[in-house]
Amino acid sequence: MARAVVIGGGVGGLAAGAALRRKGWEVTVLERAPVIEPVGSGLAIAANALKALDVLGVGDRVRELATVEGRLGLRRADGRWLTHTTEAVADAKYGDSVVVMLRATLMEVLTDALGREHLRLGTTVSEVDADKGLVRTDAGELEADLVVGADGINSATRRALFPAHPGPVYSGVTAWRGLVPRDGLQVPRCESWGRGTVFGIHLLAGDVVYVYATDVLPAGTVHADERAELLRRFGDWHDPIPALLRAADPARVIRNDVYYNAEPLPAFHRGRAALVGDAAHAMTPNLGQGACQAIEDGVVLAHHAGHASPGGGSVLPDGALAAYSAARVERTAKIVQRSWSLCRMSKLRNPLAVGLRDFGLSAATRLSPDLMLRSMDEVLSWRPPAEAGR
Repeated sequence: MARAVVIGGGVGGLAAGAALRRKGWEVTVLERAPVIEPVGSGLAIAANALKALDVLGVGDRVRELATVEGRLGLRRADGRWLTHTTEAVADAKYGDSVVVMLRATLMEVLTDALGREHLRLGTTVSEVDADKGLVRTDAGELEADLVVGADGINSATRRALFPAHPGPVYSGVTAWRGLVPRDGLQVPRCESWGRGTVFGIHLLAGDVVYVYATDVLPAGTVHADERAELLRRFGDWHDPIPALLRAADPARVIRNDVYYNAEPLPAFHRGRAALVGDAAHAMTPNLGQGACQAIEDGVVLAHHAGHASPGGGSVLPDGALAAYSAARVERTAKIVQRSWSLCRMSKLRNPLAVGLRDFGLSAATRLSPDLMLRSMDEVLSWRPPAEAGR
């Protein structure tokens, strides 16, 4: 039977493993962490990724977690809407809206799709031989017809495949994330922009509110009390932002600097190895497409790898990984660039520039009420390759 070894048990690795399993591959997913910790953050699963999750048989399980009601969109710090849409409009256009959910819940869903017996925790990879399909670990050596590098933004697999690539660069912004109990608050689904600052609010299943924020700071900046720092920066913004920050547990506020791949990779494969997710195309979070593109990667990779042959032997079709690269490099490079363009817009600090930005968004929305969705059409209208031409 065809054998795949996946390096990394995050969203991209689990999605790729689950997709290959559905094609009949024997899959082992290697994760260096001894346990999968329930990271206290959320993520967005948009219409394109929901279609990819349908291929894995778990799309409806994720749709059941949808909580959006009324408007969703972009606001100013004082609460005035700049551009917005509704779930109904998005669903009518793409057949789905967006589900914002706990990262930990998505990991559980994908692990179930993979099969927990195929996830090997506490295993550190020391070397990858892409030409021979060998993966060396602290527990021994594994041979594979296909090696999938899903080892994140600081991917050692990417460095082994493309040692000349400069790797991710700092975006100039740091990000905070946290989960807060709703406690009866009215919680709109929105992202609000100030002068170089962003604050996002999303209600999740179970009356939990996912909050995130960004600001322009030197890389490596750390504060003794990150929640207090958030209150200092966002405490006078529109409701319910101040109340949510006061209710947040300081010990559960996560902060990290945002890096992205400014220079696209020339390909997402070499030899018998392929890259997925942040290992291939790390992006800023401004489009909410990081996890979505990782899931797309896994489904497209399995499509080109094809059904495993019961006869055994090296069964990866000739040109399969080149076809995967051709399907993914250009699309993800565009999304990385668009996300970075939004990041740059959100970083504006000059009052005149901010005023012009906000006026432009408001005016464009008045002229074209579906601006928010239309600007995302190329991203959200994607369909899995098996559905192409239907």
